[in-house]
Amino acid sequence: MKHSFLIRTAAPALPALLALLNGAVAIEAAEPDTNAAAAYCVQKGGKVIDRIPIFGTNGPPSSWLVLTGPRGFCQFTSPKDGSRIHVLLQTLYATTPTLAALAYYAKVQPGEGGGGNPASYYCTQLGGSDSFGGVNAAGGGWVGKGSIDTVLEACIFPDMSSIDSWGLFYNSASIVRGINLATVLRYAPPSGEATQ
Repeated sequence: MKHSFLIRTAAPALPALLALLNGAVAIEAAEPDTNAAAAYCVQKGGKVIDRIPIFGTNGPPSSWLVLTGPRGFCQFTSPKDGSRIHVLLQTLYATTPTLAALAYYAKVQPGEGGGGNPASYYCTQLGGSDSFGGVNAAGGGWVGKGSIDTVLEACIFPDMSSIDSWGLFYNSASIVRGINLATVLRYAPPSGEATQ
């Protein structure tokens, strides 16, 4: 009796469940190709830096805790002043809006308060985070070889898009570090939207 009730109630929901699963597969398949994103980075004058998330970077390297989830970032360096900006490869290559790209275009003015690192505080104001392990003195960041910025503070948003915290912070004051990402991000807001 219980089994027939379960079959009668679950059977009508099966097509909807399968459609959801197909949608999930389509969403996963929509992730940009990392190789194509890396090639695009280089084509636009950037350098691909593979980075590993590490907790405890304020201590000696022997005490660092390597976390899972390495990611590729595109580093753009200004030939004029040597400043740099880093953007996650998937964020750079996305043709649809990401929270990081929208934050970059919006140039939201920093709020007051926060103390400590102004770029990290600004990242939290935008709805992202660059903190490893909460507020503590251990520190953490995205460590990569082949970059002047060995430890990167990357502002990561809930959609997993990312631009480095200092790049976002300086951009809010219309100070370009590395390159104006508006010239290389594949997603550009519609012409009628204000980006300052």
